Amino acid sequence: MSRARQQRAATALILGTNEIASAAALALHADGYACLLSHDPFPPVIRRGMAFHDSLFGETIVLAGVAGRRVETGAEIARALDSAREIGVTPLSLSELIPLRMPDVLVDARMQKYQVTPDWRRIARVTVGLGPNFAVGRNCDIAVETRPSDVARIVERGETEAGDRTPRPLGGVGAERFVYADRDGPWHTALDIGARVYRGVVIGRLGGAVIASPIDGVLRGIARDGSTAFAGAKLIEIDPRGREACWTGVDERGAQIARAVVEAVRLKQAELNVRLEERGAAAI
Repeated sequence: MSRARQQRAATALILGTNEIASAAALALHADGYACLLSHDPFPPVIRRGMAFHDSLFGETIVLAGVAGRRVETGAEIARALDSAREIGVTPLSLSELIPLRMPDVLVDARMQKYQVTPDWRRIARVTVGLGPNFAVGRNCDIAVETRPSDVARIVERGETEAGDRTPRPLGGVGAERFVYADRDGPWHTALDIGARVYRGVVIGRLGGAVIASPIDGVLRGIARDGSTAFAGAKLIEIDPRGREACWTGVDERGAQIARAVVEAVRLKQAELNVRLEERGAAAI
């Protein structure tokens, strides 16, 4: 058991329940933090086999040997934060969680690449932004790049790079392996993560409109049946790599970003500790 958990673990609140948020939670949990994931409906989570997201629906989700458990009441959240074996996953928003317990670390892993990002500073001792729309000293204390060309670079000054709407290639296939919602509406599908699909095969319906697979492959990502889709958001991801296709567990990109999150938190914690020591020395 880590020293941090022996002394009652510091808490980390991760905004988002997607695969990046889940990987960050696992890494912080391994570093001794009690972690809580807070769901945000936008964008919909599609890589659900790599995330704790489906814990919100009562499913038992285990990643890297750690279970995710839905929590909603104050007592449930307290038990999850005191557990060394589980990560809490809650539908409650930040404004609903703050009165229950102020986090020591806040990580915005919602991956809202084209949205306005609030100023998270002073909500926690250390605030970390992942991906586009973060500016150190303006809406976070430190940030981590998520773009494939610069993945996991820690940003201590300045801004993260803007989203470029260019998905990284997978098996030599880029944007064409995704299906994006062309409207807001209810999403329904009978398929789930890992299903084999072929070009032109119907995968689901968005607001009554038929959605077909753009290519052959395996469903690496798909929005949960019954969820609400938002225009422009990803609905489906196809892995075209055949036997090398992967749709479960923490992938290398997620692991890289997660390791950078832990390092970023350590950097800021060390910086804050030095400042406290300097203030203490000056007061003597």
